[in-house]
Amino acid sequence: MNQLTPPPLLAELINTGRWKQPSDKTIEQVIPFLQEPVDFLLNLDEMRRESSGFLADDSHMSELFHEYRGGKTSERDLPWLDVDKALFIAVNRVAGADIGIALDYRTNTIDPRVVASDWWSGDTIHYWREVENNFSVFVKKIGL
Repeated sequence: MNQLTPPPLLAELINTGRWKQPSDKTIEQVIPFLQEPVDFLLNLDEMRRESSGFLADDSHMSELFHEYRGGKTSERDLPWLDVDKALFIAVNRVAGADIGIALDYRTNTIDPRVVASDWWSGDTIHYWREVENNFSVFVKKIGL
């Protein structure tokens, strides 16, 4: 289980009950390349559980999903995700869609960038793409 500390803004939103599922339309407007619905993870336990990064531990899955463990290999930037420095905040609603939205702590631990899955912009390989450079901007755009 991932033990990353949530950024202060996320912790505040969760603790005050303001961290809620945005509408699908809002997500579509903020992340137009995300073509499947996602469900927000509403508490830190769910986020940590979904952020285990197990795909990075299998070489084939690591290549397919562009996920790696920074502690075990040289650092890479997007379209790769360092699962040791990422906290998932949303996952696919439809089983098998294999998508998510994550906070990428490689840029900033207090106000990390937000990244999301992209299966649709190129070949049939999964890429991670920046949604916003800062979580605080993302929160404003989704209306929380």
